[in-house]
Amino acid sequence: MDYVGFRWVAQRLNIEPVQPFAVESKIGTSRRTVVNPTREETYSAAARPDPTIADHLTFGLKHELVNLEFLARLFDVLDPHILEEWIRSEPTGAYARRAGFLCEWLTGRQLNVPDVPSGNYVDALDPEEFVVASRPVNVQRWRVRDNLPGTRDFCPTIRRTAAVRTVERYNCAAALDSLEIEYGADILMRSAVWLSIKESRASFAIEHEEKQVDRVKRFAAVMERRCGQTDDPLLLETLTELQTEILGAATRYGVRQSPVIVGHTHGFDNIVDYIGPPWERTGELLTGLRRSMAKTVGVSSILRASLASFGFVYIHPMIDGNGRISRFLVNDVLRRDGAVPAPFILPISATITNKTKEHAGYDRALETLSRPLLAKYRDNFHFGAEYVCADGVRSNFHFDAYEDAMPTWRYPDLTHQTEYIGEVVRLTIEVEMSKEAGFLRDMELAREGVKNYLEGPNSDIDQIIRSVRENGWRVSNKLVKAFPHLADVSLAKAVVAAVREIFESEAESDQDPDDDEHRAPRQ
Repeated sequence: MDYVGFRWVAQRLNIEPVQPFAVESKIGTSRRTVVNPTREETYSAAARPDPTIADHLTFGLKHELVNLEFLARLFDVLDPHILEEWIRSEPTGAYARRAGFLCEWLTGRQLNVPDVPSGNYVDALDPEEFVVASRPVNVQRWRVRDNLPGTRDFCPTIRRTAAVRTVERYNCAAALDSLEIEYGADILMRSAVWLSIKESRASFAIEHEEKQVDRVKRFAAVMERRCGQTDDPLLLETLTELQTEILGAATRYGVRQSPVIVGHTHGFDNIVDYIGPPWERTGELLTGLRRSMAKTVGVSSILRASLASFGFVYIHPMIDGNGRISRFLVNDVLRRDGAVPAPFILPISATITNKTKEHAGYDRALETLSRPLLAKYRDNFHFGAEYVCADGVRSNFHFDAYEDAMPTWRYPDLTHQTEYIGEVVRLTIEVEMSKEAGFLRDMELAREGVKNYLEGPNSDIDQIIRSVRENGWRVSNKLVKAFPHLADVSLAKAVVAAVREIFESEAESDQDPDDDEHRAPRQ
């Protein structure tokens, strides 16, 4: 393939980034654009740059999208004299200045060139193409506007695709206001209590621990008490407190001092799905994530929630509870930013687990980074001799490419993950929360209907309603035994009719063709 731009440089210097280029350019017979799934741009021969690193970097910076992982790998191996010669030949050139700035920013090493004497400031990242820092900083040396949404230690990128722009425009508060108009403030507020439990149970289900009833209740209480309350949820001390409250009794707490792999077993084989960064680097990565959150204050809250959640789960800093904390961070950021007011907890985990499409989407979102990471380093890890780590964990996992993989962990492209979390938030509010509020409203109406014929405390009436619905619009013998008044056929029929009138739409799919004396007639 006759590539130009960043891909040409990568081939020339034998650089293989884990994360693919969002745009690849090549020379062909005519100009065209193909998207599948990355964007492939074809140019005529007249657009071919001269065969130099400088010319192809210029082409990439001008026509393609910055890939920070690739640039970090490039500047780590590129002879700095090549950049210095280019910059001296174009001291005020926008692309030379951006390249010089990015080199120093990514490596921490200063190039042997004088400061740029004059010229307009240019953006490090194109704000039309990327989510950028809310308060850029002018770097006088290069006359570059540093709008990178992070630091050298950790800087995710989110491309402003059509789907991401839709997420940016989504207004959680307005969507919740619509629910309040439809169902009323009282019902919506009462649904908030159940939604906290629902989110907690579903979050444990994702970890295949949904039967841990006490831990489910504990997590729900933590969600209610802690969401948006701490000064900085990503401080190690705060994370350890949060982890302890979520896990309850556990053998180990705190940050890990051992390798982390996410995987599963297949027969007698250990299947690795993800390798986390070395524990010695988790501190600097978390500090970088904290700075990234600070630099993006004012950016769409859903985007920031995605950044915090997926950034955290890829760093995987804790010895246990990383998945639950990552999903807690979604609600924490939304609450902290004022996008979702107290006391509401969005049951995003319920959306993920309840819908096959969204559950598969969650796995695919995680695999956007994990799958190519494993593909690149599949020959660099193995299971061998067991050893005891500093935190007491026993491991037999051996990986010899941590340093080479660091640019991937430092500079993740979270575009697909953000598109996914945006859709999950929308579905959570417009489907899950609407469904819950609708159910509470229907229960209230059914309760009132039943009480027209039979008085009792709400707990008894609710038991009757549940039984009638679960038994195909019949009053069961068990229910009659619990409430003898229902032995009266006319009373039983009236109660069933009152319940069915409210839940008729659901009844259509459950209708039993056989009828009996306790079944309410069709309305």
